[in-house]
Parts: sequence; structure tokens; C-alpha cells
Amino acid sequence: MRWRPASGVVEHRFDDHPVPGTHGVDRGLLSRVEPFPTSDLVPYETAYLSGFVIEHYQVVLVDAYSEAQQSMHDRLREMCASQVPGDTYRNLVVDPSYSGQTFKHILVPVWLLTYNYGVKVFQVLANGYTGKIAGRYPKSPWKIFFLVLLAALTVVLVALFATLRSP
Repeated sequence: MRWRPASGVVEHRFDDHPVPGTHGVDRGLLSRVEPFPTSDLVPYETAYLSGFVIEHYQVVLVDAYSEAQQSMHDRLREMCASQVPGDTYRNLVVDPSYSGQTFKHILVPVWLLTYNYGVKVFQVLANGYTGKIAGRYPKSPWKIFFLVLLAALTVVLVALFATLRSP
């Protein structure tokens, strides 16, 4: 293995990089119902929210900015790593330079269902614009165990039947 130095420039434009303004909704579920088309944004009017329960911002701007920068840096690191020649690399240094940074608070339509099963709380989210749904549900360890056992037993029986049948 020979290590060779490599360097280069990767240019990428992040446009409308979202950062959730909530702590109460599972981030993994939110990412699964994205994207929210920001090209269709309209100015805020109180009539849009009439009759709905909404959640106010829980993340301050400084923290949201830091989270966005970290997320963009991670994405740039992945992009740079994919550009390095060869099948492996070490000591990858990424020095990003950001310009033209702006922010905007937006409200996105997310329908949230929360339910309790025993002592655990589960959430289901629906993107009110695209209709994408993501959620978590209770899983029974016993049912999973017996399903895996049934699958293994089926494989063993098929293999046994195949060996008995062959001359």
C-alpha cells in the first residue's frame, strides 16, 4: 500500500438547509418525512394556523446555526472523501469556507401522532405537503424470536428435504 498526498477543491451550494426548531419530535422521524419544498414558501398569515395547535420554536438561532454548520461540514467531508483517489484515505482535512449565509424561520406542515404502549411513548409523523409518513411502533421480542426460529427451521427442513431427494 502506498500513500500519496492529494488535495483539491469541492464546491457545493447548500440552499435552504433545514434545522428542526423542536426538541419534542424525534429527529430521525423528521428526516424520514423530508423534504419540505421551500420553493413554494408563502409569507406568514395567522389565518393559516387558525384552529390548529402549533409548537413554537424551541431551538435558539445560535444553536440552530451551529447545528446547520456541523451538518453541512459532515456532508462536505463525505463529498471530499468520495473524491479522494484510491479505495482508502487517512488524515482527511476539510477546511470549508461559507459565504452568503442567511436564515429564515419557516413553518412546515407536520402532523404528529403520539401514543403510549405500556410505559413507552411512540410517535408517528406525516408530511402535510408530500404525504410521506414515518413512525415507530412497538415490537414484541418474543414474536421476533419465534419468527427467526420459524425461518431457520424452514431453511433446515428445505435443506434436509433437498439432500434426501438427491440421488
